[in-house]
Amino acid sequence: MITLTDVARAAGVGESTASRVLRGHGSFSAKTRESVLNAATSLGYVPNRIAGTLASTGSRLVGIVIPSLSNIVFPDMLRGANTVLVGAGFQPVIAVTDYELRREESLIESLLSWRPAGVMVAGLEHTERAGAMLRNAGIRVAELLDTDGEGIDIVVGFSNREAGRMTARHLVSRGYRQIGYVGHDLSRDLRAAKRFAGFRSALGEAGLDLAGEEIIPASSSIQAGREGLERLLERSTSLDAVYFSNDDMAIGGYFHCVSRGITIPDRLAIFGYNGLDVARSAPQPLSTILTPRVAVGEMGARLVCSDGPPTVVDLGFELIEGATT
Repeated sequence: MITLTDVARAAGVGESTASRVLRGHGSFSAKTRESVLNAATSLGYVPNRIAGTLASTGSRLVGIVIPSLSNIVFPDMLRGANTVLVGAGFQPVIAVTDYELRREESLIESLLSWRPAGVMVAGLEHTERAGAMLRNAGIRVAELLDTDGEGIDIVVGFSNREAGRMTARHLVSRGYRQIGYVGHDLSRDLRAAKRFAGFRSALGEAGLDLAGEEIIPASSSIQAGREGLERLLERSTSLDAVYFSNDDMAIGGYFHCVSRGITIPDRLAIFGYNGLDVARSAPQPLSTILTPRVAVGEMGARLVCSDGPPTVVDLGFELIEGATT
Protein backbone atom coordinates (compact mmCIF):
# COMPACT_ATOMS: atom_id res chain seq x y z
CA MET A 1 0.00 0.00 0.00
CA ILE A 2 1.36 3.41 -0.98
CA THR A 3 1.53 5.58 2.15
CA LEU A 4 1.76 9.26 2.97
CA THR A 5 5.44 8.67 3.75
CA ASP A 6 6.00 7.48 0.17
CA VAL A 7 4.29 10.57 -1.23
CA ALA A 8 6.27 12.93 1.00
CA ARG A 9 9.55 11.25 0.08
CA ALA A 10 8.78 11.41 -3.67
CA ALA A 11 7.83 15.10 -3.37
CA GLY A 12 10.86 15.97 -1.25
CA VAL A 13 8.82 17.35 1.65
CA GLY A 14 7.94 16.32 5.18
CA GLU A 15 4.92 14.16 5.98
CA SER A 16 3.16 17.01 7.74
CA THR A 17 3.55 19.22 4.67
CA ALA A 18 2.30 16.48 2.36
CA SER A 19 -0.66 15.92 4.68
CA ARG A 20 -1.56 19.62 4.65
CA VAL A 21 -1.45 19.73 0.85
CA LEU A 22 -3.60 16.63 0.42
CA ARG A 23 -6.13 17.84 2.99
CA GLY A 24 -6.14 21.35 1.50
CA HIS A 25 -5.50 22.94 4.93
CA GLY A 26 -2.66 25.08 6.23
CA SER A 27 0.02 27.02 4.40
CA PHE A 28 2.26 25.82 1.61
CA SER A 29 3.62 27.24 -1.64
CA ALA A 30 2.19 26.62 -5.09
CA LYS A 31 5.40 24.79 -5.99
CA THR A 32 5.07 22.50 -2.97
CA ARG A 33 1.43 21.83 -3.78
CA GLU A 34 2.30 20.88 -7.35
CA SER A 35 5.11 18.56 -6.22
CA VAL A 36 2.92 16.75 -3.68
CA LEU A 37 -0.06 16.35 -6.01
CA ASN A 38 2.15 15.09 -8.85
CA ALA A 39 3.77 12.56 -6.51
CA ALA A 40 0.38 11.37 -5.24
CA THR A 41 -0.93 10.98 -8.78
CA SER A 42 2.10 9.12 -10.12
CA LEU A 43 2.15 6.74 -7.14
CA GLY A 44 -1.60 6.10 -7.18
CA TYR A 45 -1.89 7.25 -3.56
CA VAL A 46 -5.33 7.11 -1.90
CA PRO A 47 -5.84 8.95 1.42
CA ASN A 48 -6.91 6.71 4.30
CA ARG A 49 -10.14 8.30 5.51
CA ILE A 50 -10.51 5.95 8.44
CA ALA A 51 -6.99 6.55 9.71
CA GLY A 52 -6.09 2.94 10.27
CA THR A 53 -9.23 2.00 12.17
CA LEU A 54 -9.63 -1.12 10.08
CA ALA A 55 -5.97 -2.01 10.18
CA SER A 56 -6.41 -3.94 13.40
CA THR A 57 -9.92 -5.28 12.87
CA GLY A 58 -9.85 -6.11 9.15
CA SER A 59 -12.23 -4.57 6.64
CA ARG A 60 -15.32 -6.53 5.65
CA LEU A 61 -16.14 -4.24 2.72
CA VAL A 62 -15.76 -5.29 -0.92
CA GLY A 63 -16.18 -2.58 -3.54
CA ILE A 64 -17.98 -3.50 -6.78
CA VAL A 65 -17.75 -1.04 -9.69
CA ILE A 66 -20.13 -1.57 -12.63
CA PRO A 67 -21.12 0.53 -15.66
CA SER A 68 -24.92 0.36 -15.36
CA LEU A 69 -27.90 -0.87 -13.38
CA SER A 70 -30.36 -0.54 -16.28
CA ASN A 71 -28.71 -3.35 -18.25
CA ILE A 72 -29.72 -6.65 -16.60
CA VAL A 73 -26.25 -8.06 -17.28
CA PHE A 74 -24.78 -6.20 -14.33
CA PRO A 75 -27.54 -6.91 -11.78
CA ASP A 76 -27.13 -10.59 -12.72
CA MET A 77 -23.40 -10.37 -12.04
CA LEU A 78 -24.08 -8.55 -8.77
CA ARG A 79 -26.52 -11.27 -7.74
CA GLY A 80 -23.82 -13.90 -8.09
CA ALA A 81 -21.21 -11.81 -6.29
CA ASN A 82 -23.57 -10.80 -3.48
CA THR A 83 -24.49 -14.42 -2.71
CA VAL A 84 -20.85 -15.37 -2.20
CA LEU A 85 -19.76 -12.20 -0.39
CA VAL A 86 -22.62 -12.14 2.10
CA GLY A 87 -22.20 -15.85 2.75
CA ALA A 88 -18.54 -15.22 3.58
CA GLY A 89 -19.35 -12.35 5.92
CA PHE A 90 -18.44 -9.47 3.60
CA GLN A 91 -20.48 -6.38 2.73
CA PRO A 92 -20.67 -5.36 -0.95
CA VAL A 93 -20.47 -1.63 -1.70
CA ILE A 94 -21.72 -0.86 -5.22
CA ALA A 95 -20.70 2.06 -7.45
CA VAL A 96 -22.03 2.83 -10.96
CA THR A 97 -19.88 4.55 -13.60
CA ASP A 98 -22.35 5.09 -16.48
CA TYR A 99 -19.57 3.82 -18.77
CA GLU A 100 -17.39 6.86 -17.97
CA LEU A 101 -13.76 5.95 -17.25
CA ARG A 102 -13.12 9.24 -15.44
CA ARG A 103 -16.08 8.57 -13.19
CA GLU A 104 -14.77 5.05 -12.64
CA GLU A 105 -11.46 6.57 -11.52
CA SER A 106 -13.22 8.83 -9.03
CA LEU A 107 -15.33 5.98 -7.66
CA ILE A 108 -12.33 3.68 -7.29
CA GLU A 109 -10.52 6.37 -5.32
CA SER A 110 -13.55 6.82 -3.08
CA LEU A 111 -13.91 3.09 -2.45
CA LEU A 112 -10.21 2.56 -1.78
CA SER A 113 -10.18 5.40 0.73
CA TRP A 114 -12.29 3.16 2.98
CA ARG A 115 -9.66 0.41 2.76
CA PRO A 116 -11.90 -2.42 1.50
CA ALA A 117 -10.88 -6.06 1.65
CA GLY A 118 -11.07 -6.22 -2.14
CA VAL A 119 -12.42 -4.56 -5.27
CA MET A 120 -14.36 -6.05 -8.19
CA VAL A 121 -14.67 -4.00 -11.37
CA ALA A 122 -16.26 -4.65 -14.76
CA GLY A 123 -13.78 -4.65 -17.62
CA LEU A 124 -10.03 -4.44 -18.11
CA GLU A 125 -9.70 -0.86 -19.34
CA HIS A 126 -9.17 1.96 -16.84
CA THR A 127 -7.56 5.38 -16.76
CA GLU A 128 -3.84 5.38 -15.98
CA ARG A 129 -4.47 6.70 -12.48
CA ALA A 130 -7.26 4.21 -11.74
CA GLY A 131 -4.97 1.38 -12.82
CA ALA A 132 -2.19 2.68 -10.58
CA MET A 133 -4.53 2.91 -7.60
CA LEU A 134 -5.77 -0.65 -8.10
CA ARG A 135 -2.27 -2.09 -8.61
CA ASN A 136 -0.90 -0.37 -5.51
CA ALA A 137 -3.88 -0.90 -3.19
CA GLY A 138 -2.41 -3.97 -1.52
CA ILE A 139 -5.69 -5.93 -1.85
CA ARG A 140 -7.22 -8.44 -4.25
CA VAL A 141 -8.61 -6.87 -7.43
CA ALA A 142 -10.95 -8.81 -9.72
CA GLU A 143 -11.68 -7.55 -13.26
CA LEU A 144 -14.79 -9.16 -14.69
CA LEU A 145 -16.66 -9.95 -17.93
CA ASP A 146 -13.66 -9.75 -20.26
CA THR A 147 -10.48 -11.72 -20.92
CA ASP A 148 -9.24 -9.74 -23.95
CA GLY A 149 -6.36 -7.88 -22.37
CA GLU A 150 -3.90 -7.82 -19.48
CA GLY A 151 -5.32 -7.99 -15.98
CA ILE A 152 -4.09 -6.51 -12.73
CA ASP A 153 -4.66 -9.51 -10.46
CA ILE A 154 -7.77 -11.66 -10.93
CA VAL A 155 -9.56 -11.83 -14.30
CA VAL A 156 -12.86 -13.70 -14.64
CA GLY A 157 -14.98 -13.67 -17.78
CA PHE A 158 -14.80 -14.65 -21.44
CA SER A 159 -13.49 -13.36 -24.74
CA ASN A 160 -15.71 -10.66 -26.20
CA ARG A 161 -13.72 -10.70 -29.43
CA GLU A 162 -14.30 -14.44 -29.81
CA ALA A 163 -18.03 -13.95 -29.15
CA GLY A 164 -18.15 -11.53 -32.07
CA ARG A 165 -16.15 -13.90 -34.25
CA MET A 166 -18.41 -16.83 -33.42
CA THR A 167 -21.48 -14.75 -34.30
CA ALA A 168 -20.09 -13.89 -37.73
CA ARG A 169 -19.16 -17.50 -38.42
CA HIS A 170 -22.66 -18.62 -37.45
CA LEU A 171 -24.37 -16.14 -39.79
CA VAL A 172 -22.04 -17.02 -42.66
CA SER A 173 -22.62 -20.74 -42.11
CA ARG A 174 -26.38 -20.14 -42.42
CA GLY A 175 -25.87 -18.63 -45.86
CA TYR A 176 -26.17 -14.91 -45.05
CA ARG A 177 -23.96 -12.62 -47.10
CA GLN A 178 -25.39 -9.10 -46.79
CA ILE A 179 -24.79 -8.63 -43.08
CA GLY A 180 -25.19 -5.36 -41.19
CA TYR A 181 -24.62 -4.14 -37.65
CA VAL A 182 -26.64 -2.00 -35.23
CA GLY A 183 -24.89 -0.92 -32.04
CA HIS A 184 -24.73 1.63 -29.26
CA ASP A 185 -21.91 3.99 -28.24
CA LEU A 186 -18.76 1.91 -28.78
CA SER A 187 -16.45 4.61 -27.47
CA ARG A 188 -17.93 4.04 -24.01
CA ASP A 189 -18.84 0.34 -24.05
CA LEU A 190 -15.41 -1.06 -24.82
CA ARG A 191 -16.50 -4.69 -24.53
CA ALA A 192 -19.14 -4.14 -27.23
CA ALA A 193 -16.40 -2.55 -29.35
CA LYS A 194 -14.27 -5.68 -28.95
CA ARG A 195 -17.19 -7.87 -30.07
CA PHE A 196 -17.74 -5.68 -33.13
CA ALA A 197 -14.03 -5.86 -33.99
CA GLY A 198 -14.07 -9.66 -33.72
CA PHE A 199 -17.23 -9.80 -35.81
CA ARG A 200 -15.73 -7.72 -38.64
CA SER A 201 -12.52 -9.72 -38.52
CA ALA A 202 -14.36 -13.03 -38.97
CA LEU A 203 -16.43 -11.56 -41.83
CA GLY A 204 -13.20 -10.57 -43.53
CA GLU A 205 -11.82 -14.08 -43.13
CA ALA A 206 -14.93 -15.33 -44.94
CA GLY A 207 -14.30 -12.87 -47.79
CA LEU A 208 -17.14 -10.55 -46.78
CA ASP A 209 -17.36 -6.87 -45.94
CA LEU A 210 -19.84 -5.41 -43.51
CA ALA A 211 -22.81 -4.43 -45.68
CA GLY A 212 -23.92 -1.54 -43.47
CA GLU A 213 -23.83 -0.24 -39.92
CA GLU A 214 -25.72 2.12 -37.64
CA ILE A 215 -24.16 3.25 -34.37
CA ILE A 216 -26.52 5.02 -31.97
CA PRO A 217 -24.56 7.61 -29.90
CA ALA A 218 -26.26 6.61 -26.66
CA SER A 219 -26.55 3.75 -24.21
CA SER A 220 -28.13 0.50 -25.39
CA SER A 221 -31.91 0.21 -25.13
CA ILE A 222 -34.85 -1.41 -26.88
CA GLN A 223 -35.82 1.94 -28.40
CA ALA A 224 -32.29 2.57 -29.65
CA GLY A 225 -32.26 -0.85 -31.32
CA ARG A 226 -35.59 -0.20 -33.02
CA GLU A 227 -34.54 3.22 -34.30
CA GLY A 228 -31.13 1.94 -35.33
CA LEU A 229 -32.53 -0.85 -37.47
CA GLU A 230 -35.05 1.49 -39.08
CA ARG A 231 -32.28 3.91 -40.10
CA LEU A 232 -30.04 1.12 -41.33
CA LEU A 233 -32.73 -0.45 -43.52
CA GLU A 234 -33.53 2.93 -45.07
CA ARG A 235 -29.96 3.04 -46.43
CA SER A 236 -29.22 -0.65 -46.94
CA THR A 237 -32.25 -2.33 -48.49
CA SER A 238 -30.45 -5.53 -49.52
CA LEU A 239 -29.45 -6.70 -46.02
CA ASP A 240 -30.35 -10.28 -45.16
CA ALA A 241 -29.00 -10.33 -41.57
CA VAL A 242 -28.18 -7.85 -38.80
CA TYR A 243 -25.97 -8.33 -35.75
CA PHE A 244 -26.91 -6.19 -32.74
CA SER A 245 -24.51 -5.11 -30.00
CA ASN A 246 -26.67 -6.80 -27.37
CA ASP A 247 -30.09 -8.35 -26.75
CA ASP A 248 -31.70 -5.06 -25.69
CA MET A 249 -30.87 -3.60 -29.08
CA ALA A 250 -31.87 -6.82 -30.88
CA ILE A 251 -35.29 -6.89 -29.19
CA GLY A 252 -35.85 -3.37 -30.48
CA GLY A 253 -34.93 -4.57 -33.95
CA TYR A 254 -37.33 -7.48 -33.55
CA PHE A 255 -40.16 -5.06 -32.66
CA HIS A 256 -39.38 -2.94 -35.71
CA CYS A 257 -39.62 -5.97 -37.98
CA VAL A 258 -42.94 -7.01 -36.44
CA SER A 259 -44.39 -3.51 -36.84
CA ARG A 260 -43.32 -3.27 -40.51
CA GLY A 261 -44.23 -6.78 -41.55
CA ILE A 262 -40.61 -7.82 -42.10
CA THR A 263 -40.56 -11.58 -41.72
CA ILE A 264 -37.88 -13.09 -39.50
CA PRO A 265 -35.67 -14.80 -40.54
CA ASP A 266 -36.95 -15.22 -44.14
CA ARG A 267 -36.57 -11.55 -45.03
CA LEU A 268 -34.14 -10.52 -42.30
CA ALA A 269 -32.22 -12.53 -39.71
CA ILE A 270 -31.29 -10.89 -36.41
CA PHE A 271 -28.71 -11.87 -33.82
CA GLY A 272 -28.05 -10.45 -30.35
CA TYR A 273 -25.71 -10.93 -27.40
CA ASN A 274 -26.11 -11.81 -23.70
CA GLY A 275 -28.86 -14.45 -23.75
CA LEU A 276 -31.37 -12.44 -21.73
CA ASP A 277 -34.42 -14.36 -20.52
CA VAL A 278 -36.84 -11.96 -22.22
CA ALA A 279 -35.11 -12.44 -25.58
CA ARG A 280 -35.09 -16.21 -25.29
CA SER A 281 -38.79 -16.20 -24.28
CA ALA A 282 -40.01 -14.15 -27.28
CA PRO A 283 -42.50 -15.73 -29.75
CA GLN A 284 -39.45 -16.32 -31.92
CA PRO A 285 -36.60 -16.92 -29.45
CA LEU A 286 -33.68 -14.67 -30.30
CA SER A 287 -30.49 -16.13 -31.71
CA THR A 288 -27.81 -14.87 -29.33
CA ILE A 289 -24.72 -15.54 -27.24
CA LEU A 290 -25.51 -16.68 -23.69
CA THR A 291 -22.99 -15.29 -21.19
CA PRO A 292 -22.42 -16.74 -17.67
CA ARG A 293 -23.02 -13.48 -15.83
CA VAL A 294 -24.08 -14.91 -12.46
CA ALA A 295 -21.20 -17.40 -12.52
CA VAL A 296 -18.74 -14.59 -13.27
CA GLY A 297 -19.93 -12.72 -10.18
CA GLU A 298 -19.72 -15.83 -8.02
CA MET A 299 -16.23 -16.80 -9.17
CA GLY A 300 -14.91 -13.25 -8.95
CA ALA A 301 -16.22 -12.92 -5.39
CA ARG A 302 -14.70 -16.23 -4.28
CA LEU A 303 -11.29 -15.30 -5.65
CA VAL A 304 -11.26 -11.72 -4.40
CA CYS A 305 -11.88 -12.97 -0.84
CA SER A 306 -9.13 -15.60 -0.95
CA ASP A 307 -5.35 -15.71 -1.07
CA GLY A 308 -3.57 -16.88 -4.16
CA PRO A 309 -1.52 -15.83 -7.17
CA PRO A 310 -2.87 -13.68 -10.01
CA THR A 311 -5.13 -15.78 -12.19
CA VAL A 312 -7.31 -15.71 -15.30
CA VAL A 313 -10.54 -17.75 -15.35
CA ASP A 314 -12.26 -18.02 -18.73
CA LEU A 315 -15.83 -19.24 -18.19
CA GLY A 316 -16.67 -19.20 -21.89
CA PHE A 317 -20.10 -18.62 -23.46
CA GLU A 318 -22.73 -20.50 -25.46
CA LEU A 319 -24.19 -19.73 -28.88
CA ILE A 320 -28.00 -20.07 -28.82
CA GLU A 321 -29.30 -20.66 -32.35
CA GLY A 322 -32.84 -19.48 -31.53
CA ALA A 323 -35.40 -18.88 -34.26
CA THR A 324 -34.29 -15.53 -35.68
CA THR A 325 -31.46 -16.79 -37.90
